[in-house]
Amino acid sequence: MDLSGLRRFLLVMVALAFFAGGCIRSETAAIGGGDLVGTITISGAWALYPMVIRWSEEFQKIHPYVAFDISAGGAGKGMTDALAGAADIGMVSREIYPEEVERGAFWVSVTKDAVFLTVDENNPVWDVLHKQGIKKQTLIDIFITGEVVTWGQVTGDSDNSYYIHVFTRSDSCGAAATWAKYLGGAQEDLLGVGVYGDPGLLLAVDSDPLGMGYNNLNYAFDMDTGLPVPGVHIVPLDVNENGQADPDEIYDTKVQAVEAVASGRYPSPPTRDLNFVTLGQPMGLMKAFIEWVLTDGQGYVSEVGYIPLQEDMLSEELSKLD
Repeated sequence: MDLSGLRRFLLVMVALAFFAGGCIRSETAAIGGGDLVGTITISGAWALYPMVIRWSEEFQKIHPYVAFDISAGGAGKGMTDALAGAADIGMVSREIYPEEVERGAFWVSVTKDAVFLTVDENNPVWDVLHKQGIKKQTLIDIFITGEVVTWGQVTGDSDNSYYIHVFTRSDSCGAAATWAKYLGGAQEDLLGVGVYGDPGLLLAVDSDPLGMGYNNLNYAFDMDTGLPVPGVHIVPLDVNENGQADPDEIYDTKVQAVEAVASGRYPSPPTRDLNFVTLGQPMGLMKAFIEWVLTDGQGYVSEVGYIPLQEDMLSEELSKLD
């Protein structure tokens, strides 16, 4: 066997050893011309899951001996898994709390998205909702105080006594925390029937003509068509509270939604940064992957339907890794 053949053989054997030894993760090996070898385990926010899947696929094209184990389960699970060492990286779609930093949470923001209000496509007052939107105070009275309970109260039609069927998230998650923060509360303050996960909440609304919920951008809109997912409508927020949905407050397509978020017309919250969290500062393979996400990986953000970070913020996040 010549030298190049021996090198290829050793490279394959080392890679197999890493893949087979499930307890060995996040290691970097400079072999076979500097190829990276190892497994990165990622857990957490549904909001980041589609983006991280794409990032992992593109990273593996460059580094074929890197494997990924990616699972969604909510931002709370991502933070818990990262701090417990059960995952190398936690996907967290909310702000990082001081007590989490005290426990060793190290975080970098990697992209942006937003949470949108959803109703069933057969909602009996959709035409009115689409025309006038919903004011923030009305949403507070639906989700927090419980003072608004019928669709007639929303639209100003005293003859409409249909009850609003409110759905919220049962899992600890960034979408609920962000939506609650927009309304001046915390996730535990949100009223409604608890449903697990972004897909579950979407299905609950889609299955109930009187349902109302909220979903992350890339679950509310279909990636292929750019339209709301079949079965739901995205409700305009009457941000300027003039009693009508202005053209820049209507989100009938993903393009409109992304432009509203990127331009700052859509409020923050429910616009938010999406974060990677590690236990302590990342090293080796984890650091290499995160650095790639903040550089070359940003080229895929818009393509998947997320909002890229501004250059100054990217530089700031990259500097945290030094």
